Formats: sequence, structure tokens, C-alpha cells
Amino acid sequence: MALAYRTEHISPFYVVQILSQVEQLERAGKDVIRLFVGEPDFDTPRAIEEAALEALKNQSQGYLASTGMAELKQKIAERYQRWHGIELDPARVIVTPGGSTALQMAFLATLNPGDEVLLPEPGYPCNTNLLHMVNAKGVPVNLQPEQGMALSLAALEAAITGKTKAILIASPSNPLGSVMSVEQWREISDFCDSHGLQLFADEIYHGITFEGLAPTALEVNQNAWITQSFSKFYGMTGWRLGWLVAPAYAVDACERIAQNLFLSSPALSQQCALAGFEPEVEQLCFDRVHELKARRDYLMQALPPLGLDIMANPDGAFYLYIDVSKYSDNALQFCEQLLLETGVAVTPGIDFGGPCPETSIRLAYTVGVERLQQAVERMAQYLSTLS
Repeated sequence: MALAYRTEHISPFYVVQILSQVEQLERAGKDVIRLFVGEPDFDTPRAIEEAALEALKNQSQGYLASTGMAELKQKIAERYQRWHGIELDPARVIVTPGGSTALQMAFLATLNPGDEVLLPEPGYPCNTNLLHMVNAKGVPVNLQPEQGMALSLAALEAAITGKTKAILIASPSNPLGSVMSVEQWREISDFCDSHGLQLFADEIYHGITFEGLAPTALEVNQNAWITQSFSKFYGMTGWRLGWLVAPAYAVDACERIAQNLFLSSPALSQQCALAGFEPEVEQLCFDRVHELKARRDYLMQALPPLGLDIMANPDGAFYLYIDVSKYSDNALQFCEQLLLETGVAVTPGIDFGGPCPETSIRLAYTVGVERLQQAVERMAQYLSTLS
């Protein structure tokens, strides 16, 4: 039987090939340093886990409101006030089973078949695939190394067609780690207004920034669509919980989409996520950001002398995007050989698109400095054989 044509356009992750090889090597007893998956070595905060145990004992685990628990929506809205000075109506918050579902909802609410969305690249590969699922199209806008991988309004202008409906920007960025300033958000917002475009802002790495809190697009555009997640800052990847901030005019439509798309986000995840907003838990999460900064700072000093140039200023998230053109013009092959020879696992740039995917890799600093030092030593030894 034939499958839907949209499945032909859903690309696999090349990093899955790396994962398969990692698991094979680990089964054979090889010590692998995992720097290829976007999940730091921090457990879910204990207070959140304890709240889950308490909820299992004392609270129903049945369906909740499709847009989320009222108390959780209120806590999320209060965080925007606390972090950004923004008064946000909790009704605009739709709690979702993960950040990707939030983005899928935004696409379902705004895009028609054939609509185009501008996607700065390198970027998160799921974005293009989610657009295919709603019969829309992602249009890559390449970020240029000679411009520090900064987004150019001229490049956006050149990519616009009569079918362009929106722009999607991630800040902090995966895989670059770059962070949008308020001024940059204002430029993008003005650009969207002048062209009648929706603004989608992927802010799932908010909180994980090293030079103060990252601005939210809501600071300059109250009608921006914001996707967020509990996975990264709160260390809740497996709990599958996120949220969408929708424009006020779209809340009713989003509620109807939620009722039909997932009916209700997991009750247990919502109940225990409330603990994440307690001051001591939030402080623990910020303390972890300090640790991530120490890891980043070490790599920023250690990698360039090896001929590994960092292509963007990584002020957030936990990634470095690295130019390996001195050593290879085949990123996947480079990553596979590096893994085989040294046990260091990183992600090939071909997963993220952009102007130079075959000569780029992403390194996730998701292990401690001591392990990163071991990784750098192994990489240095391997790279010396390629020079």
C-alpha cells in the first residue's frame, strides 16, 4: 500500500547513524564520550520528582483541560512578568506535550497548503519536517560564516515570495548557540509587520544563557507565536511538556486544535512541573547554567588551537557549531571516523542545513569539564594524524 506523499519529504536524522554506532561501540566495551545529543547530564530536579510522587498518591491522573491546568498556566504567565516584565494573560498559554507539539499547533493554526516559512539555517531539522506535515514549505535562509552567522534582513528580503507567510527564528539557537538581542528582535518584528508575516519564535532554551536572560520576542511583538519547553532549563526531557503562547485572537482556534490533536497534556507532568517555579528549584536550574558556562568557556579556549574554529558566538543553549574544513569536506564521514578512532561522538552539520553543512559539526557540551578535557585530548591526537 502506498504511503502519503508527505512522508517522502520527512528526512531522517543522520545523527541516528552516529547513535547506532555509539551503542554498538559501548556494547563492545569502548568508552564513548557522548557530545552529540541535546541532553545535559543533569537529572530532573529532585523537588520536581518528589512532586510527581506526591501527585501519584494524592491527585487524579485523568484528563485535564485541553489548554492545560489553570494553575500551571498562571505560573508560566508569572514567569514572563518576573523574567521579562511582561504582563501575559494566562489564557494565551496553551500547555502542550512538548515544545515540538507547540510548534505544530502554531503551524496548524496559521498555515495553508503551499504557504512558505523562512527558516534561518543552520537550524533545527524538525522545523522543515513539521512544515511538510501541514503541507507547507520551509525556505532556507543561509546564515553566512563571514557574517558571524548573523541573520541578515537582506537575505530574508531575497527569500520572500508571494507565498511567504511567516518567519521562524530560534533564540537561543540550536545548533549555533547564538542569542537574539532586543534590537534584533525589533528589526525582525518590523520586517514581519512590513511584509504582513507571522513571527514564530522558538525559545525552548530560554534560561540557558550566559550574559543575562535572553529577550523574548514578546517584548517587541505581542502577536508573536512563542514555543517553549520544560525539557531544557528544567531538565524534564522525558516528561514531554511544553507550551505555546498564542496571540489573543488565536486562542479559541488553538483550543480547538488542542482538543483534537492531543486532548490533554500529561496530567502528572503538569502537576509536578509546578514545582519548577519554586524559587529554590529555579535557582538550582540557574546554578546548572553556571556549570554549562564553565564548560563552554573551556571549549572556547581549547578548540581553536586544534584548528577547530567556532562559527557563531555561543551565548546560550549548550552547543558549539564548528568548522572542520581544515580536515574534511564530508562531515558525516568525519564524525563516524572520529567516533571509531577516539570514542568522541559529535553531530554532523548535514543534519542542520545552511551554507556549509559538509564541513561543520555540532558539539554538545553535555558532560562535565573533566570529560570534555578527555574529549579534547582524544580529538587533538586524532586530528594530528590528519594534518
